[in-house]
Amino acid sequence: MDQWLDRHMGRLFLTPAVVLILIFSVFPLVASLILAFSRLRLSGGGFKMRFAGWRNFEKQLFGSEQFHLLGTFGPLSGLGWIVGIAATAGLLYWMYRYCRSHFTVIGFVGRLITFAMALGLAWLFSATLLSGRPFGTVGTTLFYVIVGCGLQFLIGTALAFACSQHISGSRTFRVIFFVPMMITPIGVGYIFRMMFDTTKGPFAEVWQWVGLGNWSWATDPWAARMFIMIADSWQWIPFVFIMMLAAFESVPRDLNEAAEIDGAGKWMTFREIIWPQVLPIAATVMLIRVIEAFKIVDLPNIMTSGGPGIATESVSLQSYYAWRSLDLGSASAIAYILLFITVVICVSFFNLVVLARVRAKP
Repeated sequence: MDQWLDRHMGRLFLTPAVVLILIFSVFPLVASLILAFSRLRLSGGGFKMRFAGWRNFEKQLFGSEQFHLLGTFGPLSGLGWIVGIAATAGLLYWMYRYCRSHFTVIGFVGRLITFAMALGLAWLFSATLLSGRPFGTVGTTLFYVIVGCGLQFLIGTALAFACSQHISGSRTFRVIFFVPMMITPIGVGYIFRMMFDTTKGPFAEVWQWVGLGNWSWATDPWAARMFIMIADSWQWIPFVFIMMLAAFESVPRDLNEAAEIDGAGKWMTFREIIWPQVLPIAATVMLIRVIEAFKIVDLPNIMTSGGPGIATESVSLQSYYAWRSLDLGSASAIAYILLFITVVICVSFFNLVVLARVRAKP
């Protein structure tokens, strides 16, 4: 018995973890995939399920819910045509350069998927935003991801670099900058909803003083998106800050001292020595943050309930609302559409930015 335990001890220790992963990860993934291709109706004492094929996806991409997910389409404006054609030409040139340089079948297939996704998103925004029409939850989610994550990365990196220098009080600032990350997203949503209240909030007199006391930001689509992005940035800048601070402090000081002896200025030292050292970590931090940003649901739900209309509604929130209305098939289909977009964008970013940087190292 003791010998048997010694031989199988590793498996015995791993079994509980594997079972938990199967229960809480794999099973919901498979169950939601089945629901995405089914039509489920709840009834007294049970439910009725029938196979629906691609109908749940067709409804979101081409049917009655297309305006909700993708936006309202119509004739393209001049700017829409220019941007769409320019994006198509740039992507075709990018594929042409790859085929002429180091072509592989797997790499070509991967880049073809990236090409299709980028081309589709370019024409999506050309037909909606650039043509004066509202975009759907996909466009709103990408706004939170691209603009929000970009802003968070710039501010977090700047704060991290400042605190990595020998300045008085840097340790105190480190603790202060990290505090927002300890608050739950629901708490952040209610805090900023209260702070942005122009009539009864704690800063109502400030809003009155600047002449915005009667302004309802929640009824302005772009203002509502910006305020949600500000709240999200306030919570996630500490994550970028703490990761980039560790990266900056890991740069050998001998390199900086050698650059100073050679007469390099601070900007040249940062550009030529410090930034190349932390770039792989920066790309990884950005990748993690982008993955999290695609799942934003708490702040739009609490601060605006997705309004005005669907202007601030993310894809995750759309799936949640469909689930709450017991349309489980549509909710699962929306979730898998988001999963596909997230995987393609994040894998493309990892391969074209992170791995490319690793391969470029001597």
